[in-house]
Amino acid sequence: MMKNILLCAVFALFGAGCCCADKQLLGTWVQPVPGLPGQVQGVVLEEGGKASSVNMATLVYETWSKKGDTLTLTGKSIGNGQTIDFTSEMKIENVNGDELVLSSEGQTVRFTRQK
Repeated sequence: MMKNILLCAVFALFGAGCCCADKQLLGTWVQPVPGLPGQVQGVVLEEGGKASSVNMATLVYETWSKKGDTLTLTGKSIGNGQTIDFTSEMKIENVNGDELVLSSEGQTVRFTRQK
């Protein structure tokens, strides 16, 4: 009986930890649009795994998930009369209250939380 209670407490603790870590990712994350001063683009990460794009008509985010230190975004790339489904996986280098740093294939991308 005591083992079961301890086991449940451990699962609850780890479950809460994962939940809180994922909650850090929730929100609107933006970066400057190259060549357009004052304009931003990015992604909104919502509870339940829903994602949406910020100021990117040709890149439509639909879902997100996190496994370990990997952020996966799925959606549709729209252009030249065709729509292509995509999945993008990026390593989460850092996430805190105001900054999200992702990397993929040797490139690092920084976002700030939009308030």
